[in-house]
Amino acid sequence: MQGTGHIALVTGGARSGKSALAERLAAKLAGGPDGARIYIATAQPLDGEMAARIALHRKRRQDGWRTIEEPRDLTGALLGSDGQGVRLVDCLTLWLANMDGRADVAGLCDCLAAQRSPVVLVTNELGLGIVPADRETRRFRDAHGWMNQALAAVADEVWMSVSGLPLRLKPERNIA
Repeated sequence: MQGTGHIALVTGGARSGKSALAERLAAKLAGGPDGARIYIATAQPLDGEMAARIALHRKRRQDGWRTIEEPRDLTGALLGSDGQGVRLVDCLTLWLANMDGRADVAGLCDCLAAQRSPVVLVTNELGLGIVPADRETRRFRDAHGWMNQALAAVADEVWMSVSGLPLRLKPERNIA
């Protein structure tokens, strides 16, 4: 079944402003700050520092968001919330890590193609640095890069946040 939901992917480095950009895109897709918005959180507060990061995100979002905490069954969370408003998934990097780098990315892409309501996805851009020294980190970095490519291919729009500034990557501007 082919959906009609708009898919936006937001990427960037750590603390680049990608989550704030994704929240602005979600508000726009929801028709403004009063539109139905659902935050699908993949982070788990496994230590104090991560708990503080989660609290910072919650504080910035303030009211108007319903939260679904789902670190592993992302497809199930999307299927279960479709038709209830725009969904913001933050973040795919943590989801992939929660799945030990072996997430069903093809299944997620199929799920996104069938969505009726908009979805904004947040991911990190990991491949801009040096080649990791150990095999497991290289395996994760590669799986993450392939995940980002697959999701960018099915997304209607792709954004990158650099130093808090949005850069639109897709749809491309026509330079003719």
